[in-house]
Amino acid sequence: MNILIKNGRVIDPKNKLDAQQDVFISERRIAAIGKAPEGFVADQVIDAKDLIVMPGLTDVAARLREPGYEYRATLESEMSAAVAGGVTSLSCPPDTDPPLDEPGLVEMLKHRARNLNQCRVFPQGALTYGLKGAELTEMIELTEAGCKAFSQADVPLTDTRVLMRAMQYAATFGYRVWLRPQDSFLAKNGVAHDGEVATRLGLPPIPVVAETVALSTALQLARETGVTLHICRVSSGAGVE
Repeated sequence: MNILIKNGRVIDPKNKLDAQQDVFISERRIAAIGKAPEGFVADQVIDAKDLIVMPGLTDVAARLREPGYEYRATLESEMSAAVAGGVTSLSCPPDTDPPLDEPGLVEMLKHRARNLNQCRVFPQGALTYGLKGAELTEMIELTEAGCKAFSQADVPLTDTRVLMRAMQYAATFGYRVWLRPQDSFLAKNGVAHDGEVATRLGLPPIPVVAETVALSTALQLARETGVTLHICRVSSGAGVE
């Protein structure tokens, strides 16, 4: 089947393209952009005027609710919502119930995603069993099962010795570690940025230093171990600096 997508704003970062172009699709693959291939006859024409045509987006922190939280949403409903928004790849943190700390759980999730065949799913394995911050998971086995990185999701790993060991192990095998920088003691019970709005509404605040202290620790450990570190959800100017 041949499809012509016309009049759309085509954005292709890889080829540094940002212009109004026509896109020609043949047998589910892009055959050409701009000029029609010789002999191309469209079976379907899509007018993308005032729309953007671009590669599928990746959500790097998609909270998938399986296993354990199917009453909130199912894998099918989450993937359908992703595709509807132009998201074709999902990286999901390991804070399911149970957490993604065993190869069988990762394989089950990957199998479900393949059967639904809506978008690609790249699970993050748990750094520690049960996300309890004590015992390191079997990262090699989790990687073989399909994990692309390792994290604690939003669960703090307060024992810096364990965190350093996790980074050392991950660095040895070239695995990526994803961390959200937030000191659990400084942020305890907080629900909003420490500022005027939180004060006016009477909300328990989270000070900026809760982020910068944790960020400083993570960066120093990353430098020491040589691990590839991805910092998630930086929320303050001080954290960026």
